[in-house]
Amino acid sequence: MKITIDTVGHYDPLMPATRPLRPAPAARTGHVSRGLRWLLCLWLTLLAWPALALHVPGEGDVTLQTRFWIDSAGQASAGEVEAHADRLEDMAHDRSFDLGPQAALWIQVRPEALDPAKRWFLLLTASAFNNEVSLHARDVHGAWVVQRSGDHLPVAQWDHPDQTPVFAVDPALAGPLWLRIVNSPTPTSPRLQLLTEESLQTKRYTTFLFIGGYLGFGLLVLFLGWVHARLYGDRAFVAYCFYVACMLGFQASYTGIAGLFFWPHWAAWNDVAPAFFMLWLTGSGIWFVREACAVSRHHRGIDRLVVAWSLFGLLYPFLYAMLQSPAAFKLLNLYGLLSVLLSISLCVWTWRKGESYAGWLALGFLPVHLGYPFPALRSAGVLPDSWATQYAVLIGSAIEIPLLLYILHRRAKDFSENRARLRAMESTDPLTGLTIMPVLRLRLRDALKRARRGKHQCGLLLVELSNHGEIAVREGREAGDRALVVAASRLASVVRDVDTVCRVSDTRFALLIEGPVKPEMLKLVAQHVVAKGLERVPTLPNDLSLKFRLVSAAPPEADDEGGDAPDEQLLQRLHRALDRLGGEPRKVVLHLPTRQQAPA
Repeated sequence: MKITIDTVGHYDPLMPATRPLRPAPAARTGHVSRGLRWLLCLWLTLLAWPALALHVPGEGDVTLQTRFWIDSAGQASAGEVEAHADRLEDMAHDRSFDLGPQAALWIQVRPEALDPAKRWFLLLTASAFNNEVSLHARDVHGAWVVQRSGDHLPVAQWDHPDQTPVFAVDPALAGPLWLRIVNSPTPTSPRLQLLTEESLQTKRYTTFLFIGGYLGFGLLVLFLGWVHARLYGDRAFVAYCFYVACMLGFQASYTGIAGLFFWPHWAAWNDVAPAFFMLWLTGSGIWFVREACAVSRHHRGIDRLVVAWSLFGLLYPFLYAMLQSPAAFKLLNLYGLLSVLLSISLCVWTWRKGESYAGWLALGFLPVHLGYPFPALRSAGVLPDSWATQYAVLIGSAIEIPLLLYILHRRAKDFSENRARLRAMESTDPLTGLTIMPVLRLRLRDALKRARRGKHQCGLLLVELSNHGEIAVREGREAGDRALVVAASRLASVVRDVDTVCRVSDTRFALLIEGPVKPEMLKLVAQHVVAKGLERVPTLPNDLSLKFRLVSAAPPEADDEGGDAPDEQLLQRLHRALDRLGGEPRKVVLHLPTRQQAPA
């Protein structure tokens, strides 16, 4: 005898040996949790890969080892700054500089002894918000060598085109490096890293993989959103697609990827693209909230205010591009902050008004709302540039975008089901739930055409609840209505799913039996109808049952050529026969004879 042990380790001599072993629920849960932990570790390892590389002496962040001086007039040359090096201040901590339209920031970098066998680079790890950045250094002959980059210069013309300004450093040079930064109207917060070529490439690959994966995922979600827009015809999905497209454009331009790959020759557009996409993103986001939360349904004045607010976000970028002033930049930041508060307020307000999905939308926006303060405070000069200020909104939007799509999908699905139910109510009897006369006529007309084409017959029964008046008199009108509902349910249980049951008048029902049908089948259906009526009704007294009276026919007739309104003629014929049947109380079923074609 074979014995087995179950998957949780319990001995069971009676368990069949051939029974397949299935993991216990706890074991399956453990497998899933271990898989998630492995994925999380893999993702964190990927993000931290540059830090895991072998450290080279002299490599790393050198920001706090530098000295700086602000040239308020912006006219000093590198030689003049070098001659007055005593004016330099130590960069004791990470800080932000609001330079204004004329001033220039000079930073002195003194590299330690660098390995001459390696190629070295100075990386300005800031977001794409620097108008002019140049590195000045003396060569072995004492002449100044200048490398240039910045938004006012096309990326393709940089000495070393990259996501952010990068400059080559000659390890043979003994003198200091002089970095000049000009930026307006946004503050600048330089972070400097001295890297070898290998470390720089690793950093590039990691950044490109991270942002490229984000953009690819965003494009996939954008495509799914557009498919939903075409599928459901809901304007909320159109607004969502605009919102996602602007979010992708903002992240590509804000991180510098777009300037490197998409428009490397358009310096003017590269300079203003982050502001344009940020404002378009905000305006389309408010439009999306308006559509998804149905603001127009609750208050016309608030709806007009929201529309005006969205239009401002779509049009203000052009004015901002012309002004490029500190006041215009402060208005941009204020518009973004107030838009976050407005979107939260609209979601909560409409949720309290009864829009159930508005509350879920507020939670869906939460990842971006939590990440927004980092770049906003950086733009205001409160926070220095850091990994959080550059990627917080990107990570938040990677969580937010699919969440919003899922919420919209559930919302559209529920609305679609509600519309389907409303359409069904328009084609059904409100009391019994059966189809209405126009639907019966259409199906009867089609059934007659198929019967003539296939040279067979279909079936039509006209059934009357003959004791409805007695039930209403004895038990009341509500009991009479319940009797009609029960009668409709029992008639529907007699026929097939492809057949049609319709309430044609107050107490009469029509049963359309799809062909081919033989007269013997109609007689059997008639017997079942009468028997169903005699079954006890729980809501009625025991001595009171449903009494059905019916007539049947098997159209089309042999000499029927399908003249004008054959369905109407057939129904009228059955009604007249049922009226005549009412004069014979003992007779409850009448099968109308079928006229056969005369022999040739």
